[in-house]
Amino acid sequence: MNIAKIVARIFRPAFFLSQMILILAVGCSPVEVTIVVLTATSSPAPTLQPLPTETPAPDATLTPFVPKAVVKIVSAVPLSGAQAVFGQDINRSAELAVQELSGPLNEMGYKVELVTYDDQNLVETALANAQQIVADSEILCGVGHYDSDVSIAASNVYHQAGLAFIAPSATAPLLTGQSFLEVNRVIGRTDGQGLAAARFAKDQGFSKFFIVSQKTDISLKNAESFRVESGRLGLKRVGSVINNVTADNTANFVSMIIKAKPDLVYISSTVDQAIPFLNELRTAGYAGAILGTDKLANPSMIQNVGPSLVKGPVFYTIMDPPAEYYADASQFLQDFYDRYSKTPVSFAAQAYDATGICLKAIEEASKAKAGTPPTRADVAKAVRAIKDYKGITGTYNFNNHGDPEPMQYYVYQVVSTDTASWDQNPIVATYEIAPP
Repeated sequence: MNIAKIVARIFRPAFFLSQMILILAVGCSPVEVTIVVLTATSSPAPTLQPLPTETPAPDATLTPFVPKAVVKIVSAVPLSGAQAVFGQDINRSAELAVQELSGPLNEMGYKVELVTYDDQNLVETALANAQQIVADSEILCGVGHYDSDVSIAASNVYHQAGLAFIAPSATAPLLTGQSFLEVNRVIGRTDGQGLAAARFAKDQGFSKFFIVSQKTDISLKNAESFRVESGRLGLKRVGSVINNVTADNTANFVSMIIKAKPDLVYISSTVDQAIPFLNELRTAGYAGAILGTDKLANPSMIQNVGPSLVKGPVFYTIMDPPAEYYADASQFLQDFYDRYSKTPVSFAAQAYDATGICLKAIEEASKAKAGTPPTRADVAKAVRAIKDYKGITGTYNFNNHGDPEPMQYYVYQVVSTDTASWDQNPIVATYEIAPP
């Protein structure tokens, strides 16, 4: 048998098999198959060269992220009830901050989670939630509550457990007046408004003022700080009334102001007492300036006075301007809208910063321990030790009571008493005030 026959006999089965593969491949279209067919030849069998190949694709199975620890931030706010509109946006902002600001902790090997509790803005609910919160050892920092009374009630539970909490909206002095290491806020105290108002009065060129104040603790503190600071700045007090304004004494108080002829009336009272009084004051012919506290930030009540209120300048101090006011909040506003299809209400921007401070404190506390998970005590100390934290609502440092230092105060001017046109009322001044 010659060599050609031997080769043919050897390759014939391979040829037949290759043809069958080709037929099957075509019949299974549209799968693309590349086939190399060897055929018999009288020449020596060719040396096969490897086909050009692409760089092998990386293994599609990625190594899953296995955190060395889970750290949790808790948001404790009203998600139901009358104040839910504020609590929901505080919670949304905390959620957004965890999503956007957890990168450094992720890189350190931590998984960050947000846990949410609905306190319904009720003390008893907040206290029950607080017990559950402190029982979760993975929770290292918290944001909340909405109301000062609720925050104060729950703060003792957090203090006993060593859990740091940062309030985005609670302004009562007592919250930080307890001097708990764990309790902080990112908003001004309500009793700092008198100082800001006095500086505004000086800057506006007013020279004579009359004070009207209720006998409540906060009202008296603001009235007294306004009196002292205004005097120090060279303004003259021409009279004062320290009493609750009622239907029986309103006419007498109005008469006293008209006779004293001040160019500014400083009123430190709740809106339900202030509005009827201011209405009578304007009706009596007083066209001078009126300057109040955040208690006047009530559009529906101010509308009851009507356009006569703004026959003369009307101002009030607040601690929480809308997020649109902050130059550094534009990206937050866009991200919030993209995620939730709405513009955030008051205190949302502050909640974003409070959450950011929690995350930064956990990061710094872990770094101080060579990257190992920190304790609650470590985080509480790290929050208080924060230096120049650059948030979207300001740059934050805390004093030894947990108040931001300095605190920010804003002066609104009421140019329209119509609630539909309330956004026309501008912020006309900003003041940084040291905590009282």
